[in-house]
Amino acid sequence: MDIAQESARGFSPAPGFFKRLTVLDWLYAAALLGGALFALNRYGSYMDVYEKAILLLSAPVFAWLGWNWRAAQALMAGLALLSLGAIALYDGSLAAANTKFLLKYLLSSQSAILWMSTLFFLSTLFYVGGLALRSETGGSIGNKLCWSAVVFGFTGMLVRWYESYLVGADVGHIPVSNLYEVFVLFCLITALFYLYYELQYRTRALGAFVMLVISAAVGFLLWYTISREAHEIQPLVPALQSWWMKIHVPANFIGYGTFALAAMVSIAYLLKSHGHLTDRLPSLELLDDVMYKAIAVGFAFFTIATILGALWAADAWGGYWSWDPKETWALIVWLNYAAWLHMRLMKGLRGRVAAWWALVGLLVTTFAFLGVNMFLSGLHSYGQL
Repeated sequence: MDIAQESARGFSPAPGFFKRLTVLDWLYAAALLGGALFALNRYGSYMDVYEKAILLLSAPVFAWLGWNWRAAQALMAGLALLSLGAIALYDGSLAAANTKFLLKYLLSSQSAILWMSTLFFLSTLFYVGGLALRSETGGSIGNKLCWSAVVFGFTGMLVRWYESYLVGADVGHIPVSNLYEVFVLFCLITALFYLYYELQYRTRALGAFVMLVISAAVGFLLWYTISREAHEIQPLVPALQSWWMKIHVPANFIGYGTFALAAMVSIAYLLKSHGHLTDRLPSLELLDDVMYKAIAVGFAFFTIATILGALWAADAWGGYWSWDPKETWALIVWLNYAAWLHMRLMKGLRGRVAAWWALVGLLVTTFAFLGVNMFLSGLHSYGQL
């Protein structure tokens, strides 16, 4: 099946949307609701009212996602199978990660994340090779390797969540609390958005660009793991022991991931606009549209994350805003993309100026994401370099 056929199957048209849903679509939604209710019944005593609300709302949100992008249904089913299988193998003991073959070499959090890293590197090579050699096979293999990396990465994160509770009931937390964990999250979110746009726009040519930034993040992740043993699960500092973290951090990194994706697409735009790879890259109009939509989605989620961060700050530190370096640079990132979108919508910003601006935006975002931790001190920190 070619990518055009996959696209037609993967996205449901708006007219008569609910009439187009299949039995499998409804079974998928029912499974999500059943899982949420089971979790609420079993673990509800450990949750406050906000966490219960997040859990219940996740079912319709992921159902809607799966209905509109059916690849998400297969992803969710695969993650449930692998993560629950891994949890069963632990049998309540963290020591099983070193004694049971499947955990030690495949499904423990660290093993799964290492597989994710390897598969992202391989995916990058095949996407680049496919573009360089005009090979559809290279792009197809790159796509499958990227999906495999996403599966292993999310499995690793889910298993790590469980492992944190095996370390200690007071240690357990959602794995988005330090630099190691959010780098994994960044890779996965960027890859997922790329895979979505790849299917929507029916082109794999952009994988050679987007996967480069993911591979760079994986390279940093591996260095950070080896040099600092960052994969070790640590207790949360008091300020992070909040349900706000469960929604603020993912929303923030949807913004970071889509901004990074837009920047890498802008490189493709600049190359084609200067006469390079003209016969291998999509049209400038398509590249411009991907760049715009990625920034628009990222800006929406980054705005939500900024508001949630202010509310979290008021809860943790008694004030909505303190001009902490992380807050200040988050505001700079927000203003940068707000200005980009304003110029786009009000002044018709297009072309090389928009592409260069999106590329520079990645530098600003990278400093807000990583540079603040390296060079500035403040209340916020995902981890020390």
